[in-house]
Amino acid sequence: MVGAGGGGLYTAICAARAGARVTLVSATELAESSSYWAQGGLAAAFGDVDTPDLHLADTLVAGRDLVRESAARVLTSEAPGVVEDLARLGVNFDKDENGRFALGLEGGHGLRRIVHAGGAATGRRIVRQLSAVVAQDERIEVLEGRRVISLLTDGGRCTGVVLDTGQELRAPATVLATGGAAALWSRTTNPAGATGGGLLLAYRAGATLADIEMMQFHPTAVVATDLNDGLLVTEAIRGEGAVLRNGAGERFVDELAPRDEVARAIFNELARSNTDAVALDMRKVDPALFPNVVSTLREAGIDPESSVIPVAPAAHYMMGGIETDLNARSTLPGLFAVGECSCTGLHGANRLASNSLTECFVFGARAAQAALDEPTLAGTAFDSDAAAGADGLKGTAASVLSPLTDSSRQALWRLAGLERNGDGLRELQSDPHPLVALIATAALAREESRGAHWRTDFPNRNPELDHQHVTLVTDRKSIFQHWA
Repeated sequence: MVGAGGGGLYTAICAARAGARVTLVSATELAESSSYWAQGGLAAAFGDVDTPDLHLADTLVAGRDLVRESAARVLTSEAPGVVEDLARLGVNFDKDENGRFALGLEGGHGLRRIVHAGGAATGRRIVRQLSAVVAQDERIEVLEGRRVISLLTDGGRCTGVVLDTGQELRAPATVLATGGAAALWSRTTNPAGATGGGLLLAYRAGATLADIEMMQFHPTAVVATDLNDGLLVTEAIRGEGAVLRNGAGERFVDELAPRDEVARAIFNELARSNTDAVALDMRKVDPALFPNVVSTLREAGIDPESSVIPVAPAAHYMMGGIETDLNARSTLPGLFAVGECSCTGLHGANRLASNSLTECFVFGARAAQAALDEPTLAGTAFDSDAAAGADGLKGTAASVLSPLTDSSRQALWRLAGLERNGDGLRELQSDPHPLVALIATAALAREESRGAHWRTDFPNRNPELDHQHVTLVTDRKSIFQHWA
């Protein structure tokens, strides 16, 4: 198990509960992953009038005819069960006066169906509790402060990983839960480590990537001249009545429209007014609903009870990733992917708010079960203590070490940001960072505008590309695939 965010922790717990031995590799100490900072909640149909089918319908609308409906059906039908399981594991979700889950409203949802823990501290609460469960489980060995630099392959299968210490871990099943790639862009809501390392690990080992041109830009990230630039202001605040205003104090967009619409409306307003930010006004929102957001903003020098918040879009969530089936299997046997590093096709061209955390747990549980069915490696037992130097590695090692420069990050923001065109993408294909170049290749292939992908040279949606996913395989050009 590689990665200790929500998806990695829950997958490890599910596998251990089923009787498996698990080694969990984490680049940071437990409870310091990207999931820890997630302000959104888990989307699940719990309300008196809500149903999984209504949740499905909203997911399909947001995804702009690129959602893999079978994946969306899995998520919406299994979401309530995983939320209840997380509660049994000790996650303290917010409740209403009747003791039921308190449900929030976010953009693109027709009903209140967002389950939170501690308001905007959901990621923090979940990761802390799951980390505690993992630490107490005798079947789970945790290796903190270690990085995976290679996947081992043998006979067309993934057979384990190589750590930055030279240590080799072999196992019948390897699950990547390494997070996303939004920090490749110069303006981002993500921590610095979210640069798609897991995608490169998988790609270089022979697995297929899909939909990596689809980066969602969160509409409301703080604009600042210091380290607070890109600070996320959760969409749930707009669900409770916060509004967006231009320089004249006028509202200019439906604040609860899907994220691609809101982000592009802000982008166009900034271009029209030649300014850096619009104003998010939450002065009429009860600050007690979002104590973490309010305190964080105050630490950044903004009092949201008396002042508007300067915001603009920032790279936030990659809808694409390592192509997987509905049980999180990649195209490379023995390799699984869960969470933001994966691409089930669930999100299509525009992620519905708070489907992402839910995805971690729904498909994490499925990955754990499917991984138990993988055949034992021939001639060897699972051994987390085996050590080997570079000359002693068995199979092949696909290294992920690819330094990221500010130049690449600026180029990606400039040439593949909220708007892109063919000339810029062709220029970006020569970028020295391999994942940046791959993103350009995928975006160049999609000659249309759809959801988060907006081509100024192809401003209309092409109906012939409905449900067609851009896939990339090692040493091959982009290929469109239709997924059932």
